[in-house]
Amino acid sequence: MPDPTDYSDLIEADRVHRTLYTDEQIFRTEMNKIYGGTWTYLAHASELSKPYSFVRRTLGLRPVIVTKDRNGQFHGVLNRCTHRGATVCRDESGTARRFTCPYHNWSFDNTGALVGVPMEEGYGPDFDKSKLGLGKLRVAEYRGFIFGTLNSELPDLETHLGHAARRLDEWMDRWPGGRISVRHGQHKLICNGNWKLVNDNSADGYHPGFSHASLLRMRKDRYGGGVDMQWVLGNVDEGLQTVADLGNGHTFLDQRREIERYWDQSAPMPGEDSYVETLRTRMGEKAEAALDMVMGSGMNLNIFPNLLIIGNQIQVIVPRALARTDLIWYSTSIEADDIPPEINSLRMRLQEDFPSFGEPDDLANFEECQSGLSVPEMEWLVVSRHRTTGKEYVDEHGHTTGPVTDELPIRAFWAEWQKWMTSTTKLVAQ
Repeated sequence: MPDPTDYSDLIEADRVHRTLYTDEQIFRTEMNKIYGGTWTYLAHASELSKPYSFVRRTLGLRPVIVTKDRNGQFHGVLNRCTHRGATVCRDESGTARRFTCPYHNWSFDNTGALVGVPMEEGYGPDFDKSKLGLGKLRVAEYRGFIFGTLNSELPDLETHLGHAARRLDEWMDRWPGGRISVRHGQHKLICNGNWKLVNDNSADGYHPGFSHASLLRMRKDRYGGGVDMQWVLGNVDEGLQTVADLGNGHTFLDQRREIERYWDQSAPMPGEDSYVETLRTRMGEKAEAALDMVMGSGMNLNIFPNLLIIGNQIQVIVPRALARTDLIWYSTSIEADDIPPEINSLRMRLQEDFPSFGEPDDLANFEECQSGLSVPEMEWLVVSRHRTTGKEYVDEHGHTTGPVTDELPIRAFWAEWQKWMTSTTKLVAQ
């Protein structure tokens, strides 16, 4: 671990230095101190529906296996054999009572305990398998969202989430009695840019009318002025959308006050007519509320450092290298007795929408930012929007809130980033 520094020469009140995105040592320190030091999102419980289920993930650059044991408890273990260091799990997901290292056949149960060593007698009488299990993470779950850390001193997960947990509740409880499920795979996009560029964009209400202008114009030309009213071409600060600093690096972009009917204000989807007719016949007046559940939530909730709730979808930021980031989109279903399958079919069609037609705009921006940040003679990036305009205020929950184009979320991210990068807490596997 590098010697701690306060990074104060790189982060100022209204600007940040380009090397925060381009320096290899800073990236390596982030992968140790942030991804590992704080609660980091790993998986959703619905991906581990059966006993002995597992998914393969990462914690920073550390390979990790998230498992569910026969009693329904979740575990996070480092995917690294204690013998010679090879990964013991090489499948992305499945069920397994044991993970057996292909190199020398050391075998571990799905909680990480070492349970089998070929020709064990060769290690002598003092060999103790109980001390050679896979390294374990500290794991916690909040309403199906599974997080992990290597920091034994960290407060419990709900304390860390703070008011972000309440916003997550609002997102999940939009349909009474419904449960959120992640069961339709992934949509993975690869970005040749630093992972923090994605965070910068995650609650940025300044860019959509410019970066996504062609998409917005096409929809309005094709479907009329009522479509996509939550994003308009022009001065969005004149509207009702806001951004807020929820604390602990979590931020929130709220579009809801500008949306009267989600279904009516969204672009039509191919093949929707037959679904809608069936739903209105089957559900009567309740169909309108169910259709509103298809077209997003009016929320962008960003949970530091890697979990983004965008509309109805979950996006996970997965750093791979200094200038390589995977963006994993997960569509979500509503599991409820009174939700017909057609609603979730329409939600799946929505997965083809913004990730396919809007996110490429963002990826192009991220990659061009990474290229531009390589210019050493231009050192600083501006993050001061609305810091001194007098338009920020403290809401009823005590959170600093501002117009939707306020760069407040970026400043909140960097404050939390600096806290973890200067931490001297020793991270250990349990």
